[in-house]
Amino acid sequence: MSRANAPLIVHVIHRFGVGGLENGVVNLINHMPEERYRHAIVCLQGYTDFRNRLTRENVAIHDMAKRDGHDPGVYWRLLRTFRQLQPAIVHTRNLSAMEAQTVAALAGIPGRVHGEHGRDTYDLHGQNRKYKLLRKTVRPFIGHYIAVSQDLQSWLVSSIGVKRSHISQIYNGVDSTRFRPAQTPRAQLGPPGFFNEDSIVIGSVGRMAAVKDYPNLTHAFVRLLQLEPTLRERLRLLIVGEGESRDTCLRLLNQHGAGQLAWLPGERSDIPELMAAMDIFVLPSLGEGISNTILEAMATGLPVIATRVGGNPELVQEGVTGRLVPPADSEALAQALLEYVHDAKRRHAHGRAAREIIDRQFSIPAMVQGYLSVYDRLPRREG
Repeated sequence: MSRANAPLIVHVIHRFGVGGLENGVVNLINHMPEERYRHAIVCLQGYTDFRNRLTRENVAIHDMAKRDGHDPGVYWRLLRTFRQLQPAIVHTRNLSAMEAQTVAALAGIPGRVHGEHGRDTYDLHGQNRKYKLLRKTVRPFIGHYIAVSQDLQSWLVSSIGVKRSHISQIYNGVDSTRFRPAQTPRAQLGPPGFFNEDSIVIGSVGRMAAVKDYPNLTHAFVRLLQLEPTLRERLRLLIVGEGESRDTCLRLLNQHGAGQLAWLPGERSDIPELMAAMDIFVLPSLGEGISNTILEAMATGLPVIATRVGGNPELVQEGVTGRLVPPADSEALAQALLEYVHDAKRRHAHGRAAREIIDRQFSIPAMVQGYLSVYDRLPRREG
């Protein structure tokens, strides 16, 4: 089949900006064989320069310009767009885009798939009655589900009533050529003198939203300095990302006289280089699906400390590739960090083990093949 005649998939997401879900969409589109499917992206609330991460040509992006709150007009705009594009498949992701499945059914699109990638602060455990009712109401319009973790798959079965046979569990893949262990001495990134040869860099990457709980990591960093003041000479904190928690973290650091020991540069495009400058990766989330940043950190050869929530225990092997700690517990996080700070051999051993697991289990080709197997089984229009 020629590229021009390949079936079209319309990916519907809330907003196309920096984020793990969006990164997964980019990796999928960029690495899927061009002769198999064409792609378009429908954003309910706009897009950013993140779209430049797409390397495939002719991936149209359509903005529905949805207003905050209830906006009935977005359904008509979606219907017009679906009828104009005539896709073979509509693939929605997460709760905010799920209702587009009913519009896709109205437009006569037979291939309808919905992905669950994780939950947000307002419903960490997926038990909000209003949202459960919405998911159950839309469920008959969805032909198949994709869950990025075993945790989300089990929840779809037990809480939403989805038949297990209607769910495919597919892990995210990571670009292990883009993210790889540092081959050279630490790059001189950041403010002048921020890094030195003896620095131990505690790092994280992600949206600085409430669900990621970066103030918890900041409190843990400050606690380390309180436990061992001599660490001020070597310990550094690097949090890459933008969001409402960034100002809170900066304020906490300055209040404890640690502002000069931390670098919070906001949103960046050089994530692989910044990760390669880290020694320990931390994800302090209150909830997760399958974290792309954990996978990227593992591919970079970093030990990972993550909270024991969502799909994190499916990625981080306790005592082998990292540590799992309770959420919202800065003391437990500080103690886990302290073990790595004082044991370079353990850091390196766990980082090597993490990279080996990425190479075996979390490749992009495996992810792409998983999605292709779902798309190829969906019903198509006749004629």
